[in-house]
Amino acid sequence: MPTLNWLGKDKVVNHHNDVPFCVLDRKYSFGASSGNMLIHGDSLDALKTLLPRYEGRVKCIYIDPPYNTGNEGWVYNDNVNDPKIKKWLGEVVGKEGDDLSRHDKWLCMMYPRLRLLQRLLAYDGAIFISIDNNEVFNLKLMCDEIFGGNNFIDCIAVINNLKGRSDGKYIATAHESLLIYQKGGFITNGVPIPDEYDTRICAL
Repeated sequence: MPTLNWLGKDKVVNHHNDVPFCVLDRKYSFGASSGNMLIHGDSLDALKTLLPRYEGRVKCIYIDPPYNTGNEGWVYNDNVNDPKIKKWLGEVVGKEGDDLSRHDKWLCMMYPRLRLLQRLLAYDGAIFISIDNNEVFNLKLMCDEIFGGNNFIDCIAVINNLKGRSDGKYIATAHESLLIYQKGGFITNGVPIPDEYDTRICAL
């Protein structure tokens, strides 16, 4: 199986094991019978905090990581030059982190988080990851390594702008991607076709 290598990978491959467990400081309650939680903080710390209670029990995971476009003018910083990420890279990767490309930095950031998500995922569950062309190919190879290439379900094109985005240099891309992986026992019964689509198909 092809593997993906990048600068700093050796520093982050086992970093998820070094992140300490911590206890959540509960500030609000959704009711005694509610199992809902809203966690504010770094995703790496939050995932490690959830692990003791939820390892292998989460049936559906959806993540929308930074697309790493280099655009820093969004509501959240979509760039790996975010000060918190730079600080983390300095602590984990060391001085070598200063010379990494933005793709190396993105991969260093994502790898330990995906390792923890893989541990949280139930055997009959699936993880859905939104991404665009900036990192989709790197993400696919990284997920093949973490979840296993045989657990890749599909890469779905999600149309999000029929006119196409105007920021493309050559092509006005109209879609993003949704990568789907399982842990081994995921079963889907499909999604019913909406009536209007069914009628249109029959008319053809």
